[in-house]
Amino acid sequence: MFTHFNDFPKFMHFIKEVTYYDDANSHWVAEINGHHEWDAVNADWQTNRQIGWRSTKGLENTGIVTFLPAGPNQTEVTVTIEYNPPAGVLGNVGESLGAGKRFENALQQDLNNFARMVEEAPRDALDPESSTYLFHADSAAARGETTEAQDDSMGMR
Repeated sequence: MFTHFNDFPKFMHFIKEVTYYDDANSHWVAEINGHHEWDAVNADWQTNRQIGWRSTKGLENTGIVTFLPAGPNQTEVTVTIEYNPPAGVLGNVGESLGAGKRFENALQQDLNNFARMVEEAPRDALDPESSTYLFHADSAAARGETTEAQDDSMGMR
């Protein structure tokens, strides 16, 4: 699931759209503490252990998601995201007033929701190419407003 960025709106309410340019580059649209967009390139990927990215244009950010076995049918997921608040000094003031904490809380809530949905998923519901089980009601995919690139990446064209 985590390697299908275009499916993130299924379980992350603040990610509105992810469009692939190719296998390593993507465009992101998010709504948290305002509207933000950026282009990103995949970085530091280790099969079944870790995915990562770094922005190349737009909102400056990097991230790594690691997956460690935690027992039978259990995985510990650790997410580390670093970003440079937009708007210079005003962005830094916003961070000091709690914008960063709101993002952290929203991310944790979405990850908890994802874990619950995975645990409760019907058989075959977690295939990102054939199931809509995890689509978030406000995602572009759920509204039928995906881009051509997203449709191509999901095999819908």
